[in-house]
Amino acid sequence: MPRMGEEDFPKTTLEFMERFGSEEACRGYLIKVRWPEGFCCASCGAGKYWVNKRHALVCAGCGRQISLTAGTVMERTHKPLRMWFHAMWWITTQKTGGSAKGLQRLLGLRSYQTAWAWLAKLRRAMVRAGREALEGPVEVDEAYIGGEEPGVRGRQTFKKARVAVAVEVKDESRLQTGRVRFKVVKDFSARNLTPFVVQTVAAGARVITDGWDGYRLLRKKGFAHEVRDLGGDRKAAVRLLPHVHRAISLLKRWLEGTHQGAVRPKHLQHYLGEFAFRHNRRKSRHVGKIFYRLVQGATATGVTPYWRLVERTEPGTPLHMGGT
Repeated sequence: MPRMGEEDFPKTTLEFMERFGSEEACRGYLIKVRWPEGFCCASCGAGKYWVNKRHALVCAGCGRQISLTAGTVMERTHKPLRMWFHAMWWITTQKTGGSAKGLQRLLGLRSYQTAWAWLAKLRRAMVRAGREALEGPVEVDEAYIGGEEPGVRGRQTFKKARVAVAVEVKDESRLQTGRVRFKVVKDFSARNLTPFVVQTVAAGARVITDGWDGYRLLRKKGFAHEVRDLGGDRKAAVRLLPHVHRAISLLKRWLEGTHQGAVRPKHLQHYLGEFAFRHNRRKSRHVGKIFYRLVQGATATGVTPYWRLVERTEPGTPLHMGGT
């Protein structure tokens, strides 16, 4: 048995099925993940509780009732925890992720909208607050997500989404990358690129970019800024910034393959978060640990109501990859 606070997760699908075959088992695991050091009442600090008939935790000190799913992506769910656990296991064990249609079939959900909403909520749980900054050297570049626009050149675009990308360089000779970060930005000016690097990369780290003016302030921000001059040839970027361009290529291939390139601009940031979550854990020894991380994220991420998931904030035309 794992000790208090120790990471505990199933290592195989068979172990997962045997361990989480009941609601009681899922509730017990959720309690351990939410309070890894032991239960502590947020109101009075008491460390003991009992469970009532509605499966709420009742603080033994002050009598406060605590819903196990309150404050999580599963808040107010009418579905069994077993279904949520099965969804999280399926999502994390699929090498390239899964679609809402696939989740609907897996769980036998009547509504496609329910499956889509579950995936949307769980994507939000994949981005952990307070993530560790990327360690240098880090390559940084920009990317466009969307199909070709005839007559449009350079960094000009009317339909594509603009994305800032940062990638840890682990081995320059073998194209080995570490963790990645992506962020949708309004434009590629220093006003947007500088905060992205400051928020993403460890202070003082070596940052490698091309000569775009949007990076001109990085040295003033304390970074060891290395500029690789493309000489006006954008095709040279693949050779001079190979790690970040490899990550961009893999991202576009994933969006086109798993999601058929039909990602709407409003939701793109969450898809980028999912890709980074998968990429950054691609070398995990056990898929169960990725499942554990997602359960952790699900307990720390508040619910997003369905109406907010679907509300329109801009034209909803999908960003088909086309000839990216």
